[in-house]
Amino acid sequence: MGFENPSRDQIKELLQQTKTIAVVGLSDKPDRTSYMVSQAMQSKGYRIIPVNPNVDSVLGEKSYASLADIDEQVDIVNVFRRSEDTVPVAQETLRMKHKPKAFWLQQGIFNDQAASLVQAEGIQAIMDRCIKVEDSILLPK
Repeated sequence: MGFENPSRDQIKELLQQTKTIAVVGLSDKPDRTSYMVSQAMQSKGYRIIPVNPNVDSVLGEKSYASLADIDEQVDIVNVFRRSEDTVPVAQETLRMKHKPKAFWLQQGIFNDQAASLVQAEGIQAIMDRCIKVEDSILLPK
């Protein structure tokens, strides 16, 4: 049996319990999808932590070079990287000081190996879903 995303109810519960989202690959360019999605999530009250070694800050938040550098609880690791680049991100997620609840690959991003790595450590995996779309549908405000 192949990978299956959590149910809509499970995703809703995850989002309701989420305060902080680390966004891997968050660009400081306002025309990029990662920026637009993160800005929308921030405007809904989520704290966004940028993870991008090439920028100092995004959306008013200090950017970190890697997930392992974050010294606070992150609820979701949201990934804007190519599918083939997500296994190292999953491995880095496992090295975080505080284990997140979920590892979320944005719409169009799939990697069964990355999902298996985090799931083996009790971290929920979500693939090929836009966090902003899911939040808008499940938690409209």
